[in-house]
Formats: sequence, C-alpha cells, structure tokens
Amino acid sequence: MSFAVIAALLLLAFILSSNTSNSTAPISLLIGMSLGLLLERGRFCFFCIFRDGIEDKNTTPFLSVLVAIATGSVGYALIFGQFLPDTSTDRLPPVAHIGPVSWVLVVAAFAFGIGMSLSGACISGHLYRLGQGYLRAIPALIGTLIGFVLAFLSWNWLYLNAISDAPTIWLPHYVGYSGALLITLSALLLLAFIAIRRGTNSDPIRKVSAAPLSLSGTLKNLITERWSPIATGAIAGVLGTIAYLRVEPLGVTRQLSTTARTFMDSNKIGPESLVGLDRMAGCVAVVAEAITNNGWLVIGIIGTSFAAALAGGRFKFSRLTPTNSATALIGGILLGWGSMTSLGCTIGVLLSGTQAFALSGWVFFAFVFLGSFVGIKLKFHTTG
Repeated sequence: MSFAVIAALLLLAFILSSNTSNSTAPISLLIGMSLGLLLERGRFCFFCIFRDGIEDKNTTPFLSVLVAIATGSVGYALIFGQFLPDTSTDRLPPVAHIGPVSWVLVVAAFAFGIGMSLSGACISGHLYRLGQGYLRAIPALIGTLIGFVLAFLSWNWLYLNAISDAPTIWLPHYVGYSGALLITLSALLLLAFIAIRRGTNSDPIRKVSAAPLSLSGTLKNLITERWSPIATGAIAGVLGTIAYLRVEPLGVTRQLSTTARTFMDSNKIGPESLVGLDRMAGCVAVVAEAITNNGWLVIGIIGTSFAAALAGGRFKFSRLTPTNSATALIGGILLGWGSMTSLGCTIGVLLSGTQAFALSGWVFFAFVFLGSFVGIKLKFHTTG
C-alpha cells in the first residue's frame, strides 16, 4: 500500500510535468514528498522538539533545528551571492522570507507558540501527523483556516499602525554574506552548547547498532527507526535550499491562507483590499481558484507521511474527544492568526527566515519558543 501511494504521487508529478501552464507544480510535489518523508521519519515537529527539551530535558531533537538552519544558511549564502552579489544596496534577495520586525511579530509569534501547545503541534506537524492518523489535526487545521480569516480582518489596522513603518533587517546589508554566516553559525553553536548542557536526559546523538551492517537491516532502520537529528536537520537544510532555488522558500501555509482569502473574497467578507500585504515577503496568500505550488507541496507532505507511517507500522487513528477537539480548534485559530500575521509559520519564518539571515526569523524563533514554554508550563498540551 505504501508503494502504491508513492507510485500514485510520482505518477501525479509526471502528469503535472506535461502541463506547461505550471512547470513548477511537479517540482513542488516532489519537494513535498521529500519533506513529508523527512518530517515523519525524523519526527521534525517543532512543538514536539520544544516539548522534549522543556518537559523531558531531552534536547537532542532540538539539534535537528539548529543543523537545518546551519545547512540552509550555507546554501542560501551561495545562492544569494549569485542573485545579489552587492549587499550594500537597499535591494533584498528575490522572494526570500525577510520580513519587518515589530511588536506585531512578537505578539503573533507568541500566540503561535501558545497555539502549538493547545493543539499539540505546529502547522507542518499537523500536516504530517494527519498522515499518521492523528485526528486532532482535523479540528486544528479547521481552526487554522478560521485564524487566517481573523488575521485578514485585523491586518489593515495592524499594518497601518505598526507593520508599515517597521524595519526590515537583513544581516548581509550590514556585515556582508561572510559576516552574516559567521554570526548565524556562532549563534547556532551557542544554542547547541546551551541545549547540550541543559539536556540532562538527552538521547545519544548517534545510536550504535550491535547488529552487523546489511542492506536489509539498513532499509529496516530507515523505515522503522527514527532518523538521527543531525541527518534530519542536514536534509531539511538541503531541501530548503533546493526549494528556494527552484520554486520558492519552504513554507506550508500559503495554500491554507489562500483558501481562506479566496473564501472571503467570494463571500464579500472583510475589506476589499489588504493594505501592503501583496508586497510583503513570506507565505502571503493570493486569491486563486486553482491549487498553488504550495498546495502541491502540502499534498506531497500528507501523502508521503501516510506512506511512511504505514510502512513503519506507525499509522494509527487517534481518539477524538470533545475536550481535545475544542482545544485543537482554539489552538488552530491561534496558529492561523499568528502565522498569517507573521507572514509564515515555523517552516516559512523560523526556518526559511533564519536561513535567509533575516532578523524576523530569529525574533519569531525566540517568541514561538517562549509561547511554547509558557503553554507547556501551564500544561495546555495535556488536554490532548
């Protein structure tokens, strides 16, 4: 069944490749398939990673986030150097997730962190865990759509009163690519040192198998065992670089927010125009009737995570109750409002933003972690 799902997705990519009207759709689908496999096998859910470190003092999974940023930063620096060799001008790299920094970003990131605690995952986590049979993802994603609608309704006021005048800070403007990369890698090394020191119950970074090396054993480990955080992070960084070079920066919210915005436009809900939004960099929604590139990426994530979970014996429907459905819905609303107002989520702003040397990515990282920390300490996640 898993092979059938993968074969169907590959056939779909082949069919899409014959449609010249959207030449990047099959690439987006293939990147989504790769990302879905990585998220499911590496358990690359930001909330799960934060919770392991905060609650269980197991900070080994946190290293995957740091490695992903480090690997992607090197890739982005190489690509940026080709697109924009002179960083002293006011220009920014095309379509990179480099956003304004204001109190709105701080509030939105903190709300996103609380939303992760309430719903049990970030948005990308809900997408790949949906493929594992995690039914709480359904009310959470419905809540996310509601959150997008609320964010669109509040956008004009927030933009005119805070976002429009907020600075967009890109590190290479001040220290060049070498300096930005040095600062980024130094910050990551410091975070890794702190994480390792505080990880009193951490899993070993590398598991040593007593069994002799064999092809069947290796394939079994790839399918059934959790991938190491170093490998997971490195592959995530490479995928982020490829996605930016071939299609657009990694992100998982554009299709969801596009669906919400198209619904609002069709039903004459909210303002006729969203001031400044279409000129912003990030997972910005557009009114569209067709599936966007990001939509094909999301399809690839869900389909491949389902195939991987099924092959590894991890697919199992979770139990829905009125309580955990309600908290997932509320958490999803916060996820939707926070991600749209921040112009992306943990993949789009935290990962793609920090890899692009944007200060907005680091601010989002800090306050999403703080929101998750508060939510975990208040036991919001135990309602699931």
